[in-house]
Amino acid sequence: MKAYHAESARAGLQAAAEAGLTWDEFCLAAIELLDRAIPNDGVCLGPADPATSLLTGRVKTRMEGTDEIAFLQHEYGVDDINRFSDLARREVGVSILAEATDGRPDRSERHRLILEQADLEHEMRGAVRSGSRMWGFYTLYRFRGRTGFSPGEAEFMHRLEPLMATGLRRGLISSELNSRQGAHGAAVVIVNAADQVVSATEAAERRIVDLGGELWSRLPVPVAVVVSAARGIPGRPPELPHVRLRTRSGEWVSVHAAPVRGPNGVTSDIAVTIETAGAAAIIPLIVAAYGLTERERGVVQQVLSGASTAEIAQRLHLSPYTVQDHLKAVFDKTGVSSRRELQSRIFFEHYAGRMENELDANGWLAG
Repeated sequence: MKAYHAESARAGLQAAAEAGLTWDEFCLAAIELLDRAIPNDGVCLGPADPATSLLTGRVKTRMEGTDEIAFLQHEYGVDDINRFSDLARREVGVSILAEATDGRPDRSERHRLILEQADLEHEMRGAVRSGSRMWGFYTLYRFRGRTGFSPGEAEFMHRLEPLMATGLRRGLISSELNSRQGAHGAAVVIVNAADQVVSATEAAERRIVDLGGELWSRLPVPVAVVVSAARGIPGRPPELPHVRLRTRSGEWVSVHAAPVRGPNGVTSDIAVTIETAGAAAIIPLIVAAYGLTERERGVVQQVLSGASTAEIAQRLHLSPYTVQDHLKAVFDKTGVSSRRELQSRIFFEHYAGRMENELDANGWLAG
């Protein structure tokens, strides 16, 4: 890895992270920049829901031969080496498969069943975190016969993690709601054991398209993720997975999945519900996406409830001067200059005023 290529990539990534790109635009820019520093034959990069660490999207290059559904089924259904959820809990969240397997990548079922089918021999993957939250993931690949990834390249990716987290965080809040194009109403789809939709409610087709899929032929990534996670790893307690994300139209939605029961117990089908996300679920994510500290998030919560500076100071056991200092920091991070603008930036821009009366007694917006 040439030093000037690495520095150029780092500087470019910092600029991209601060440019106000949508998450997929940022991913495309980041992949192009990474190509300068780390030669590869394929990259997959995308966001995750920081509350659940489940993947919500992806951008990939030069990977036409890989089976995306099989990849997700494996990621959430097999206890394999270097799963993203495991990397997210490590002090260093990047790992080279060859190192993790002591030079025996075939010890990984993912390598044997998925990577080898696409002639990919070398894999380096990592979790993109900010604090304790996982905001995204990445994987870099090289074909069979090429030199494997080096510890220096893994260290470089580790150093880039804060910049990548910033770009993915900001990408989630950069697009605006287009109420004319968004889907309306909750949707339910039933997915069979082959991950094919076998039945759906009337609203499902528009919801699936808004998530980037096709109802009867191609599951969008967030739906495939929750379906795979709902099936889970054999021998482990089942989960009821869910993710929050923005659709192509800019609407915030929640996607849930659960096994379907029949008269003889649980079947192989999975029910997926897609619905407009309640503000109580989304406002904390939006606030966190701006990179606010815990104290700053507490101040914002009080501002959204309409509290005055004196009331905020009393409730949070702070001096009015400290509250003003926190507000100044919040204004700087969110790019506003007043409380009214702050409320608009965090709430009304994402909900277009549709739920402006949903403040609950605790100051967060009711779901």
